[in-house]
Amino acid sequence: MAVLLGFQFLVLRRPIPNMRRVIAGFAYVLVGLTLFLVGLQEALFPLGKAMAQQLAALSGGGSENWLDYGWIYAFAAVIGFATTVAEPALIAVSLKAQDVSGGAVSARGLRMAVAIGVAIGVTLGVFRIITGTPLPFYIVAGYIVVVFQAVRCRKEIVPLAFDSGGVTTSTVTVPVVTALGLGLASTIPGRSPLLDGFGLIAFASLFPIMSVMGYAVVSEWMRQRGRRGAKKEEAP
Repeated sequence: MAVLLGFQFLVLRRPIPNMRRVIAGFAYVLVGLTLFLVGLQEALFPLGKAMAQQLAALSGGGSENWLDYGWIYAFAAVIGFATTVAEPALIAVSLKAQDVSGGAVSARGLRMAVAIGVAIGVTLGVFRIITGTPLPFYIVAGYIVVVFQAVRCRKEIVPLAFDSGGVTTSTVTVPVVTALGLGLASTIPGRSPLLDGFGLIAFASLFPIMSVMGYAVVSEWMRQRGRRGAKKEEAP
């Protein structure tokens, strides 16, 4: 608010229209953000951490075999998908993409593609925590795949794919996924919450880029196949 008011009065040198509404809106934002942060601290973080610890105990119980943590992988995939579908920022971007593209990009299809990418990414991130493998290996390999996809994908999809990966990690996804990583790292023997607990957000933002570009390639292939089929039917 200080930055906005500073530019308004010192740079633009104009009064703010509807000052009462602005003050009321700022009060709503302040109260809402305060309640949101308190809710994260009191509910989402403890709940996500407790569920991760209980599922880890149910699945592996301290086992060093990554195959013993089936319930953790399932929980990671489901929570990654569900939080992404409910992400307000992604809903806004997908609706704008559908509007700007004239329906060529489906809002529902884009959200599903991003949600699937997050589910895969969070599951792979959980696998990294369980096995204790270094994070840079996954991130470097992932961006190599992204660069290859960007070269092959339609150019108008590439910026949307990168933006989709960014807006995915927002108010709903980040708290739950972070709590999952911290809870899991604090449960598995030999893992450090600081070293191994973080990093899931990187997976949650990287893999949607892949899934959106993959979705675009598959959609384009299906459209071309439909056109070829229609031409064959029209041919005498």
